[in-house]
Amino acid sequence: MKILILGAGQIGSNLAEHLVQEGHDITVVDTACDLLDELNVSLDIRTVAGKASHPSVLRAAGCEDADLLIAVTNSDEINMLACEVANALFQTPTKIARVRDKDYLGQKALFSPKAVPVDVIISPEQLVTDNIFSLFEYPGSLQVLDFADGRVQLVAVRAVEGGPLIGQKLATIGRHLPNVETRVAAIYRQGEAIIPHGSTIVEKDDEVFFLASRQDTPTVMHELGKAERGYRRITIAGGGNIGERLAEKLEDRHQVKLIEADEARCRYLAERLKHTVVLHGRSTRKRLLVEESIEDCDIFCALTNSDEDNIMSSLLAKRLGAHKVLTLITDPAYVDLLQGGDIDVAVSPQQVTIGSILAYIRRGDMVKAYSLRRGAAEAIEAVAHGDAKTSRLVGCRLDAIKLPEGVTIGAVIRGDDIMMEHRDICIETDDHLILFLTDKRRLHDVERLFQVGLSYF
Repeated sequence: MKILILGAGQIGSNLAEHLVQEGHDITVVDTACDLLDELNVSLDIRTVAGKASHPSVLRAAGCEDADLLIAVTNSDEINMLACEVANALFQTPTKIARVRDKDYLGQKALFSPKAVPVDVIISPEQLVTDNIFSLFEYPGSLQVLDFADGRVQLVAVRAVEGGPLIGQKLATIGRHLPNVETRVAAIYRQGEAIIPHGSTIVEKDDEVFFLASRQDTPTVMHELGKAERGYRRITIAGGGNIGERLAEKLEDRHQVKLIEADEARCRYLAERLKHTVVLHGRSTRKRLLVEESIEDCDIFCALTNSDEDNIMSSLLAKRLGAHKVLTLITDPAYVDLLQGGDIDVAVSPQQVTIGSILAYIRRGDMVKAYSLRRGAAEAIEAVAHGDAKTSRLVGCRLDAIKLPEGVTIGAVIRGDDIMMEHRDICIETDDHLILFLTDKRRLHDVERLFQVGLSYF
């Protein structure tokens, strides 16, 4: 596809890198020439300097024949206007816009072909907030991803000493959990991916990705690690959009404290939040954390806009006795480096945001796509179409499908039925398949599996 990305910031540049690796034709527009120069050197892509909403700039960037426009500048207004210009002057087929302000997001009638012609709205702050909130539902999880309208979940957990399954073969899960359908999709051991088999033994500190129905997720988690108490006392460092939204979602059922360095922002938060205790100060100050009894905190969430402050305050909180720490890290290179040490959970806004865009770019009928392991792996939900003559999947038993290396089918969703991967399942048309790719470079091979022959039409 020919894709035009407006904005060379962290999301735009990471998205460009992600899509270039998949072979797409990428052009990036920004006013910051230094950022464009970096992309030219690192990715060898086309860049255009100028204001993203100007017709002349969009024309110079090739908007006339672009298949997709992704507007992710730091300005909601520029992103929306760019979509309007692209629609009116260049009839760009698909337009994705980053919109952050809740005042815009609350106006459903605003985004339509007759108003602001945005096909897909991306709100990174809301996506990250929802992502973090899902971790509170399952204490001890590293990642929680929804499939099949939330009925099936892919959950990442760290196997800890004392878990019933540690030192056991995966084949024993059935004996441990006779009434639970689950499937281990992948295991990461010391950063290396392992394709699981029945004879695979789970070791301490393994990062295990498993699929289960929503109601069975807590049971499977207890098999892989010690049962963790729920998060009741929560401290949030950073009162920006993410910190505010997370506090709003948590404050009715949890004891929430929020630390914010800007005094005016503190006053605003104190007025908006009903039950949250808002504290003025810097979360990297030991004295403040000690005064607020950080040792009684169940989880400390560092959500400021500074990676350095988030990392330092998290390490400090953990050393002072916080039970768990969750850290927002915008530099993807830090995420895997830090998670699993003193930092329990590292959240990357870019990875969360990019994953939400992928499903709209993929070929075939792809319902969900999540970027994992700093873009190296993916989890997808795709629909099988066609019949036995026109499809590589329909009519085939799972054990007869030749999957690309590093790809596993974790579950098949047929109507209301959830079938964890069994060798004798025969794929039918309109089945939803949930797949895990330890190597994203196999994505095109997976896309070909779901393509339907022309005779089907």
